[in-house]
Amino acid sequence: MTSVKAFQPEEVDQIARDLGARISTARKRRQLRQEDLANRTGLSRSTIQAIERGEVTCSVGALFNVLWTLGLSNELQIIADPGLDQGGLALSLSKEKKRVVVRRRVNDDF
Repeated sequence: MTSVKAFQPEEVDQIARDLGARISTARKRRQLRQEDLANRTGLSRSTIQAIERGEVTCSVGALFNVLWTLGLSNELQIIADPGLDQGGLALSLSKEKKRVVVRRRVNDDF
């Protein structure tokens, strides 16, 4: 069995660890224990620990649940927002039409 880790770029691991650390900080600022957050989200304490460690094997649903419980879900609305995707916008504006339209001559000889 191949692990997810074998195909995981280091940059993705770092993003997950950074997010986990920010979630841990948010939880602590709210004076919640991991057990309290687990009870509020319906997740296990081990799942909360895994999210805070930045393990990429955690489900997206569990992550969203934790962010919503901490009051941080509004920020999710800007992730991959097409209006904020500068690279994608630049690419879409720079592409020329690839389809060639051939004008047909109208035969008006009756």
